[in-house]
Amino acid sequence: MRALPLLLALLSWPAMAQAAAAIISTDGHYALQPVVTGLKSPDYVTGTGDGSGRLFIVEQGGRILARQNGRLQVFLDIRDRIESGGEKGLLGLAFDPHFKDNGRFYVDYTSGVFLSLESVISGFRAIGKSLMVVDANDETLIMRIPQPFTNHNGGQLAFGPDGMLYIGFGDGGLAYDPLGSGQDLGSVLGKILRIDVHHRQYGRQYAIPADNPFVANADARGEIWAYGLRNPWRFSFDATTGRLYAGDVGQDSREEIDLIQRGGNYGWNIMEGDICTPHIQADCDPRAYAPPILAYGRSEGQAVIGGYVYRGKAAPQLAGRYIFGDYGNGRIWAVRLAPDGTAAGRTLLFDTGMHISSLGVDDDQELYVVDIAGTVYRLTANR
Repeated sequence: MRALPLLLALLSWPAMAQAAAAIISTDGHYALQPVVTGLKSPDYVTGTGDGSGRLFIVEQGGRILARQNGRLQVFLDIRDRIESGGEKGLLGLAFDPHFKDNGRFYVDYTSGVFLSLESVISGFRAIGKSLMVVDANDETLIMRIPQPFTNHNGGQLAFGPDGMLYIGFGDGGLAYDPLGSGQDLGSVLGKILRIDVHHRQYGRQYAIPADNPFVANADARGEIWAYGLRNPWRFSFDATTGRLYAGDVGQDSREEIDLIQRGGNYGWNIMEGDICTPHIQADCDPRAYAPPILAYGRSEGQAVIGGYVYRGKAAPQLAGRYIFGDYGNGRIWAVRLAPDGTAAGRTLLFDTGMHISSLGVDDDQELYVVDIAGTVYRLTANR
C-alpha cells in the first residue's frame, strides 16, 4: 500500500470526448453526448451532492477519477487490494450527505480470490480545501461479507433522504440461488441493507437503525431493508419523492424493476420478475411477494441496469420519467410513472448497441450513461 496521500493535481489530464460520436434517440429528440472517453472499464458515475459540479467516475479495476473543468484526475487508487474481472472489482461509490463538511465517502469492492472472496464496504476521507486529496491507506472497514461464488456481488451504495447508507448485495452467485440466500433473513446476500454510518454500535463501524424492519427478529440480520433479490446491481432514490427504485438482474427469463419498500420480499428465487421461476417452483403463489413495477423478457434485453427518475433540466420533456438501460443490448427506456410510483407506460428512448454498465446523475440531477468499453455520455436535448 502507498505510504503517502495521492497528490492528485500531479495526475491530471484532459478529459477528451472527441473520439466518440453522439448517439441520437429513436425519436430524434434527445442525444447522448460523450463527455469522457478512454476509460478502463468504467462502471459507475456520480456527483458529490456538494454543488461543486465535479463528476466522479469509477473504474472496475480500482480507480476513481474526478472530472472538473474539463479535466480528469485520479481521486482514489486502490487497485492493490481489489480482485477485478467478470462481476468483481470496484463496484460502488457514495458520498456522505455531509461530504462538503466531513470529506467522507464510501466504496464497495471485491477482494481475495475464489473460496476466500469477499465484498468490502469501506470509508475514506478527502482532505484539503478542495477535498481532492485522499490517503488510500486511511481506510475504515465498515463491513466484510464472504462471497460463496464470483458473480452476483451487487455493488450499489447510495445514501437515502433519511441519511442512511443503503447497500445492494446479490444472492452470492452461481445460478438459481443454490444456497437459498434470497429468502434467508439470516444472510445479507440477496438483499438491500440499510445502515447508519454516522454512529457505531456493538463494536461495529456502523449502527443498525432501530426502525429497520427485522431488528426484533432474532433469526434475521437487522441490517436488512428488503429481500428476495437476485442481483440488484443498480438502484437509486428519486430526488423529488424519495422513492427507491432497483433494477434486479434476471436468471434466464425475466428482467425486473422494483419499487423497494421497507421489509419487502421481491420473490427470488421463487419468483423471477413477474413469473414463477422455471425449474424452481412453477406453481408458486405470486400474491405472496411484492411484484415488480415492470418486467420484460429476453427478447427485449438480457441484463437490466437500474436507472434514475429524471429530475434534470437538459431534457425537460423527460422530467419525472424513470430512465433505465440494459447491459445486454444497450437499449434505454423511459418509464412514465403513476402517482403511486408504479409504471404506467414505457417508451424505447435509445438503441445504443453498447454495453451499459451504469447510469448516474451529477449535482444538478443531469443524467449520464456509462459504456463499459470506456465512454461516459450525458443526456441532452438534440438541438
